[in-house]
Amino acid sequence: MKALGVVLDRRMTFQKHVMAVARSCNYHSQAIRHIRHLLSRELASTLACSLILTRMDYCNSVLYGAPSSSIQILQRAQNNAARIVLQAPRRSHARPLLRDLQWLPIQHRIEYKVAVLTFKSRSSATAPTYHSRHIKARVSERTLRSSTAPLLDKPFTRTDFANRAFRCSAPTVWNSLPETIIRCDSLSRFKSKLKTYFFHKAFD
Repeated sequence: MKALGVVLDRRMTFQKHVMAVARSCNYHSQAIRHIRHLLSRELASTLACSLILTRMDYCNSVLYGAPSSSIQILQRAQNNAARIVLQAPRRSHARPLLRDLQWLPIQHRIEYKVAVLTFKSRSSATAPTYHSRHIKARVSERTLRSSTAPLLDKPFTRTDFANRAFRCSAPTVWNSLPETIIRCDSLSRFKSKLKTYFFHKAFD
């Protein structure tokens, strides 16, 4: 079944959705490859971001907790795009290329999207109720150093499948962030610090 451009399978592996996204991204990558010699690096990077990375980022929060095999399919597509933009050999290691382009790897892009959705759900009065109603602030009965941090309560679940729900993924990602990030008072500042944090986490 397809909903809002996302293909849903009965086991929620998102394998078919990931394959469709990767197929679309690889198509655009090959199109850029054909004209790469006519483009500057900045223009090639802009095309890749607008045609490929935006496609990968669309509704990617649903992939939180998805099988690693599904994530790797998208990662290979991103690696291919990075090699084309930087005109690197096909078998060159992709991590230095992603760092050079300042592209977060797929797994970190997914966690980034979940964190941004969580920030909006906590701080914005216009946030969708179907998001904000699923997150609750953690209340500690004892006075601890961590009790002053704006952490979220993670509900108890019995299965890995249930842990993929927003009510579980949001607290998991949010509580793993440094306190200096989750205390940001504006979305733009939060995004800036969040990307820097994930960039260092991915490449350092």
